[in-house]
Order: sequence, then C-alpha cells, then structure tokens
Amino acid sequence: MVDWACKPVSPRLPRCGIAVTSRLGTTVNMAESRDIIIGIDLGTTNSLVAWADASGPRLISGAGGGFAAAGAGAANGAEDVMVPSFVCLEDDGRIVVGSEARRHAVEKPLATLYSIKRLMGKGVAEVEEEVRRLPYRVERLRDDGTGRDVVEVVVGSRRLTPPQVSALILAELKRRAEAHFARPVVKAVITVPAHFDDAQRQATRDAGEIAGLDVVRIVNEPTAAALAYGLDRAETATIAVYDFGGGTFDISLLRVEEGLFEVLSVDGDTHLGGDDIDRTLMDLFTREIREQSGLDIDSPTIRQQLRTLAEQMKIRLSEDAEAHVEIAVGANFTYRRTILRQEFEAMIAPLVDRTLEACRRALRAAGLEASAVQQVVMVGGSTRIPYVRRQVGELFGRRPYTALNPEQVVALGAAVQGSILAGMRQDLLLMDVTPLSLGIETLGGAVGKLITANTRVPCKAVEMFTTFQDGQSAVKINVLQGERELARDCRCLGVFELRGVPPMPAGIPKIEVTFLIDSNGILNVFAKELRSGQTASIQIVPSHGLTREEVRRMQLEAVEHAREDMSAHHLIDVRTTVEFDLGKAERMIEQYGDLLDANERDRLKRDAAALRRLARTSTDAREINEKREQFNRLTIPLAEKAIAASLK
Repeated sequence: MVDWACKPVSPRLPRCGIAVTSRLGTTVNMAESRDIIIGIDLGTTNSLVAWADASGPRLISGAGGGFAAAGAGAANGAEDVMVPSFVCLEDDGRIVVGSEARRHAVEKPLATLYSIKRLMGKGVAEVEEEVRRLPYRVERLRDDGTGRDVVEVVVGSRRLTPPQVSALILAELKRRAEAHFARPVVKAVITVPAHFDDAQRQATRDAGEIAGLDVVRIVNEPTAAALAYGLDRAETATIAVYDFGGGTFDISLLRVEEGLFEVLSVDGDTHLGGDDIDRTLMDLFTREIREQSGLDIDSPTIRQQLRTLAEQMKIRLSEDAEAHVEIAVGANFTYRRTILRQEFEAMIAPLVDRTLEACRRALRAAGLEASAVQQVVMVGGSTRIPYVRRQVGELFGRRPYTALNPEQVVALGAAVQGSILAGMRQDLLLMDVTPLSLGIETLGGAVGKLITANTRVPCKAVEMFTTFQDGQSAVKINVLQGERELARDCRCLGVFELRGVPPMPAGIPKIEVTFLIDSNGILNVFAKELRSGQTASIQIVPSHGLTREEVRRMQLEAVEHAREDMSAHHLIDVRTTVEFDLGKAERMIEQYGDLLDANERDRLKRDAAALRRLARTSTDAREINEKREQFNRLTIPLAEKAIAASLK
C-alpha cells in the first residue's frame, strides 16, 4: 500500500502535443551530408535495415551492404535484405546471427534463440506460457538483492538478457549499413509494436545502446508503415494499418493530410502473431501423434522440427487449397496428415477474431465507424494468409491494400522517419500517441491516472497530491501503466521516493507530480514538494528491466569483444566464400574436366577436398583465404579451356 492520498489541490494542466558513395552507384557527398540515420525493423521473425534520402527509402541488403529495391520479391533479393531474428551460441564460443543461426535451429535447439522479442521487457511470471513452448532455457536473472523480475536465456554457462540477444541482431544490421556506407553508422530509428509498454520500449532502447547505436527515435511499427504508404499520396484520408507480424498484432488509425501523419488511436496484443498460428498447427500434430501412437513429443529437436513444419504448412496453405505433412516419430511410427485450407481457417479463426476485436476497440477510441476508413494497409507476414485479408475486408467494408511488401514496409517507414530527423525531408510530420494509460498508486491501492491511452506524444501532465499521515516526511511513488482502476491489475513500471518533506499535518504538503513522455514514448517522472522545494525524479527503469549501470557494462563488453566478434564474423564470411568457389569449381570439373589430363584433374579434386576440410576445421580465416586464392589460381587453366570449348 502506498501511504499517501490522492487529493486534487489544483486542476490538472492541459496535456500538450508537440506536435556516401554506395557500392551500387548511389552517390552521397559524405563531407556535406547530414548524419546518417538508418531505420531498423527489429522483428520477431525477421529484421531489416533501410535508409532514406530525398529520393525515398531503400533496403540495405547483405550483399556487400548494397541497396535492394523496395518491394523486391524473393526472386530478386528479398531474402537477402532480411536477417532472420535467430541467434546461435556455438559450443566454441562463436555467436552466429541470421540465416546460418536459423539453419541450426533443429540441429541445436537448446543453443538457438528465436522469438526473443516476446521476452523483451517482461518478467518471469509474464512469460511462463511462452517459456513452456521454447526449447531453450529461460530463467530469472540471478538475484542482485533488488527484487527485480528480469529474465535471462541460458545456454550452457552463458547467460544473456533479451536486450543482449536483440543487440546481437541489431549489430548485424549495423554492420550491413556500415558496409554500404563504408563508414561508421551510429544513429538509428528502431520500430516497436504500437502496443509495447514502457518497459518493452526501454528494453528495445537498451538493446540499441548495447549494439553501439544511438537510438534517436522509437517509432510504432504501424505508424512507420503509414509513413511508407503515404509518401506519394497527397490526398486527405483516414487509414487503418493492420499489422499482424510474427509475434505481435497492432491496429493503428491515422489521419493523413498534406504530409501530416496524425495517429488517432492504437490497439493490439503484444502476444498474438504468426508464432501462435504455428503453435496451433504444432498442437494439432502433437495431439494426433499422441492419439495415434501413444508417443509424447518431449524432445526439443522434434519440437523444433514440428515448428519448422508448421511454419511451412502455414505458408503452403496460404497459396494452395491443401497441404500434406509427413513426420517420422521414433523407429516404428510415421505421422501423415493432409490439411485442407478450410480446416486451417477454422483452426486460426479464434486468433483472427482477437485481431478484429482490437480493431473495433481502436475504432471506438477514435470515435469512428469502420466505413469512415478510406484505406486499410496490411503489414506483417501473417497478412499474407487469404483468410486474414478476407476477414479484415469484411470488417472495414473494403478490399485491403496489399501492394506494399508487408514484411518490408515497416523498415522503409523507419528509414523515412530517420530522413525526417536528419533534415532530409521537410515535407512530413509524424504525430504519434501513447498506447496505454499512465498513473500512480494512491491510498487504498487505487490508480490516479495522469495520462490516458491515445494521448498524443510528446506530452506532459501534472497532478497535485498530498500526504495521508501527520508528520509524514517521505512518500513512495509507485508508477503504473494499464487501463484498470486498481494498482494490482496494472503493471508496475518503477518505484521511487521523495524524501525530505517537512513534517506537517496530513493534507498540508503540496506534492506536484509531473509525467513527461518523450517522442519515443519513454516516461520520465518528477516529484516536487512545493513548500520545501524538495525534488525527486526518475527515468523509469522497470522492475523487470536493466539498470543504466547494466546497460553501460553490456556496452563496454560489446566494445571489448568487438575484435573477436568481427573475427568470428569474418571467418563465417570466408567459409561461405570457400563453399561458393568450390561449388563453381566442382561444377566446372564435372563438365569440362575431360579437357585436362588425368593427373591435373585428380590434383584439382584432391585440392578441392583439402580446401573444404581446412575451411570446416580451421579457425584461421587468413590461412583459409590464402588457400582459397591458391586453389582459384589452379583452376585458371581449366577455366580458360572451358571458355575456349564453349566458343567453338
């Protein structure tokens, strides 16, 4: 219980809204250019990085850090712009991020981390259901005496918090940008689900700082998508952004008018996404395997295989009328199943219904009828499912807009916001809102709300309070977030104390509490006793978040280990290049090897096998690269003979 009363002494103040040379030929005069501010979509399933100038946003690919065309399909590079949000902690200490880490998921389920976004800014009790379904270990942070509820993932002897894991993904995106611009990149706009609370936003900012990024703005994902959607549109319109991603769902209603993007309301669910659709299929497979064979799936490897199969089935059923699955379980049983699209749609209907109910809540909060929405923009990979598009179209009475690539549009919008902050775009203005109400606990466990949900940010609110007991010289301020009226039903963001209040009769002290939300949606709280001038303040560090000291330590560790991390990354690149070169050489030997005498041909085959063994066993990237170059020189005579033969 908080030992003070909520007694309005003066009315609230009104809330106020404030309001390079590239490798692919794009030329930027670095001496004259403004700061490079990249846009990052840190996703549950995949993450992307983009950059924008006056000519528009472009995705940065992994191919030497080059630009990729926005909206590119898989056939022309979409896979290369996406970094799977997977991290594998190898036994030898190496850390692998992205596509290679995802390939290890079945082989090394206990060491491959994914869906980490669902753990960001959460306490142990909040992720219990999630943890039961994850193959890797998740535990409470070792007790530091503060009673904080912070989770860590555990792989062997290594323990990492969710922001540290996310920082590894962000560092890979940062590396891509630096490879493109051939210079350090330190400033970024990072997107988060619109319904992320203060703790989750703080955790995202912490991850950026640990990765060596100055996070200049946290932007809601649907709002970023709206920026990308509205770039070439001058008309006035009310749009809905339906964002159904891998781990979260958001709906945002915005008013777009002559370059002004004003968010009217947001709603959503930070625990509803494509992962839950996959789990619905996994649960079906597990239940039917148990019924048909009596076997329980308790192996992390088999569970990971089921997860991969479920994701593939979901994608197939979004394109075809049916899909077949076949799984060997144990030595004597094979599970076979054909799923029709109609059956799949019935299975996921409850999940889609939850998204539609959030849409209705957002409409009510904005005071709008569905018919008042002129356009519905679809964002997130789960919006590729025909049933989802059909249901959304029925709710809003119009066909959803699907011309933008749903997996790429958030990163592109983040890059646009970066260009605005860098001063490259003067014609756009973004006005966002806070997703949840904020307040403090008052006498009896009630909540005194200072800022309500869907208030435009940045914003400020001031409330006067007083003491409840005679002679009280300190007050404890419990900062809460949520829509319920009782403190026990809301989320505690943090607690701090105002000391030095002059002992006076109850009700006499005047304690001014100020809530200030910055443009990132991050909360700062100030308290001042007006008679004595005593003050206290806090930038909220949630009871389930990292302290500033921990973030700084993790930053230093990242710098200290930067050299070894870069070496490990270089080794991966060299090994990948060796495999690519060997593949070309072996195809050439197979097709044109008869042009060489037997001894030359056999030597090339022996050297190819030796190079492959070296690449797989050695950790000396320089030695591997030197042997690769030597081998490539040996293939020159065969290449010349092959060219001559092809010209005949």
